[in-house]
Amino acid sequence: MNRRDFFARLAGGAAGAGLLCLGDDVWAARRRHVPRPVAGDKRQRISLSTWSLHNYFQATREKDFNQPGDMLALLDFPELAADKYGLHNMEFCAPHFASTESTYLQELKNRLARVHSRVVNIPVDIEEIWTKGGLSDPDPEVRGNAVSAARKWIDIAKTIGSKAVRCDPGKMNAQDLAPTVASYKALASYGKSKGVEVIIENHGGVGSEHPEELVKLFKDVGGNLGALPDFANFPDEATRERGLALLFPFARVVCHAKGLEFDASGNETRFDFPKCVEISKQVGFKGVYSIEFEGPGDPYAGCQKVLDNLLKYL
Repeated sequence: MNRRDFFARLAGGAAGAGLLCLGDDVWAARRRHVPRPVAGDKRQRISLSTWSLHNYFQATREKDFNQPGDMLALLDFPELAADKYGLHNMEFCAPHFASTESTYLQELKNRLARVHSRVVNIPVDIEEIWTKGGLSDPDPEVRGNAVSAARKWIDIAKTIGSKAVRCDPGKMNAQDLAPTVASYKALASYGKSKGVEVIIENHGGVGSEHPEELVKLFKDVGGNLGALPDFANFPDEATRERGLALLFPFARVVCHAKGLEFDASGNETRFDFPKCVEISKQVGFKGVYSIEFEGPGDPYAGCQKVLDNLLKYL
């Protein structure tokens, strides 16, 4: 399912549902003191997104999901990522926050510190971003509401130490970028004042078929607005190669190393995964490769396969 369609369907849903759960039974039984990241380990360039396990969060669980496993709470995610995968970088999707109150955010920081981990990005999938045109809406009131809501997540990112927030433009009009540029100039300026970068992903109908549109937006807005290139979010290989080569020069924080479907040997079959990594290297990408599994079967196993591919090709 397209993430934009998924969150449009979930608009207005309860964000607090994550409080109901205790975590995956496989790793919960193995809780222990997690060692610090090892200098030089490739895992220091790899992150795990909560979206990879979104069906184990009540707020984003799909009705037809039937894989076994206990529900998750965001507070337990840092230990899961570190203990099960040896990963200390992570992305926290906005719908997976059980609360935005200061006490909850402080506890989240404590859980991160306990396992020597950090948040590299918060994908801000919220109703205001996806309602009507969001940050690109020609109606100043709608656009202003989206900017205001996104600013709150920049504050949250600052509080928990996230380096970036992903705020996508909604229904961007490539023929008239003025409303979109105005929104991002406001967000980029606010993010800069907080030490948080604003980034845009090629998905949801923006930048996937015509990545040049995002490049123009980056140039028009200027500093503190960057790209979040996603390996899989392109219609074909030719557009993927062109798009990644265009977007990676604007990517300073994170990219999405997506996993969709694997063969018996653990190789991605839907697109050329090693080629995507190679393009990132060619343009000198120094950021983090965040695992975002969206395929069939066991999501935990899918995350491991993406991790194995990254360790092989990085």
